[in-house]
Amino acid sequence: MITSINKEAYPNTLIVILDQGEGRSSFEEKDGVTRVTDESGKLIGFNFFDVDQLLDYDKLPNGQVKLSEAELASLNKKLADEGFSDVLAYGKPTLVYGYVKTCEAHPDSDHLHVTTVEVGEGETHQIVCGAPNIAQGQKVVVALPGTLMPNGAQIWPGELRGVDSYGMICSARELGLPHAPQKRGIMVVPDDFEVGAEFEPTKCDELLASGVISL
Repeated sequence: MITSINKEAYPNTLIVILDQGEGRSSFEEKDGVTRVTDESGKLIGFNFFDVDQLLDYDKLPNGQVKLSEAELASLNKKLADEGFSDVLAYGKPTLVYGYVKTCEAHPDSDHLHVTTVEVGEGETHQIVCGAPNIAQGQKVVVALPGTLMPNGAQIWPGELRGVDSYGMICSARELGLPHAPQKRGIMVVPDDFEVGAEFEPTKCDELLASGVISL
């Protein structure tokens, strides 16, 4: 689940994105809440208008919002009050440390690689990566589907040159770290980082600045 606010373009509005839609969207509006589905009827999100009546809007950041349990409960109460049966819930972190178990050349590219990446609790995914320094055995930062990147990009399942890709292996620049090098390449983190643990931007940036982390 991605929750975000754009105070300039959409003031006093909280946008909740639950999934990647396909085709034309449909909208159901009820007193300050719009429920959004795609052409197949799959729920893909909500827009909460006049959100200052539900949350302390002035204290919310401009961009991605990490809702507290109390804030999430307030949104769910609003949904219930308007007759929606849906319940919002945060799942596991989507920006995590992963381990590259396999790395092979893409069958239809001279620079892409097809990797198998473990992201915690035995969960593995196939991710296509174009970084020149990707290699088997690395620990990396993985943006799983449902991640909102610092530049506003949303990460969802897709494919690159006909090969399915479930997420993205990230560079320091893509993660918006202040000490990110300007050359191409994914960020490799120390071996003692726990696979599946949530990405810690401050910790990683400090290690970049000290030269402990490469790229």
